[in-house]
Amino acid sequence: MQAVRAIGLMSGTSLDGVDAAMIETDGERIFRFGPTGYRPYRDDERTVLRQALAEAVALTDRTSRPGAIGQAEELTTRTHAEVVERLLAENGIVPGSIDVIGFHGQTVIHRPQDKLTVQVGDGPALAKRLGIAVVHDFRAADVAAGGQGAPLVPVFHWAIVDTMVGPHAVAVLNIGGVANVTFVDGGPDPVACDTGPGNALIDDFMRARTGAAYDDNGDAAATGTPDKAFIARLLEHPFFDRPPPKSLDRNAFAFANIGLPEYSVADGAATLSALTVEAVARIVPHLPSIPRAWIVAGGGARNATLMKMLAARLAPATVETADHAGFSADALEAQAFAFLAARSMRGLPITFPTTSGAPKPLQGGVVARP
Repeated sequence: MQAVRAIGLMSGTSLDGVDAAMIETDGERIFRFGPTGYRPYRDDERTVLRQALAEAVALTDRTSRPGAIGQAEELTTRTHAEVVERLLAENGIVPGSIDVIGFHGQTVIHRPQDKLTVQVGDGPALAKRLGIAVVHDFRAADVAAGGQGAPLVPVFHWAIVDTMVGPHAVAVLNIGGVANVTFVDGGPDPVACDTGPGNALIDDFMRARTGAAYDDNGDAAATGTPDKAFIARLLEHPFFDRPPPKSLDRNAFAFANIGLPEYSVADGAATLSALTVEAVARIVPHLPSIPRAWIVAGGGARNATLMKMLAARLAPATVETADHAGFSADALEAQAFAFLAARSMRGLPITFPTTSGAPKPLQGGVVARP
């Protein structure tokens, strides 16, 4: 099958900005990784997105865009267009040479138990502006069929591990706002799920207490002491005992829901970092076998303290960043949506019973043409 040139776009639950990445793929194999790009959100843009997250709690109709949700859709579409245009211009790439764009959009609510998942972003408007076919709304078909609609990236993790590592028990851990894991051991399908909070609680805590967007390099957590009793209490939540597949809304463990004690900055950052790590460790008994290696991507891969905690907790397995393993820690999810777009264009499944709980391997994504 002939390869296509695809650009993937991702704006995650950490609300840091928009990642873009180009790959060449046939939707089954990855032939080449291309250039990447990034556009950070401004503070005022993050304010709109956070307001949309707050207002989305009341949504019952996934097509409705009231108030800040409509503003967030316009913002999401515009900023994603900008990052594509910049990527093409800076690398001398003719738009007509790109076959498809994978546009995840911005998740504002994810309640698969209610068959509700909303990713704002206007796929047809993006296709019209860029003059390139766009695949969007990746989660809806899976959720409508009774799946979790998440995580979506496991089929890409599966392909990239097969391409670059080879068959043995490897876990790819993506730590964004929510953390998710894909287990690959050469079997017919990947096994995957969300593990629990990723960076979201740490970021929200640092913002509330210091005004900083995140705990840079984990420096605050490095000087604090985790509250083991608090972590143990949170881990009693039934989510953590469920086997894969399972998924989580970014706000499922918001401070209003968990009753966060009045920690110092250092102890709060350490406690929430340790919670992320313990939630990852809780999934290990539910995997087909114990991973021999963990490859960490997403913003968490840039947090040295979090990486040290993971290495200590998951030993004797090795723990390394995606960059060290030859992947791209920052661009991995954007690359994944380029891959998913190529699969969608070929009518290949993007979710599986072992990744989302779908009743069968399911196609996903809606194609918008310019």
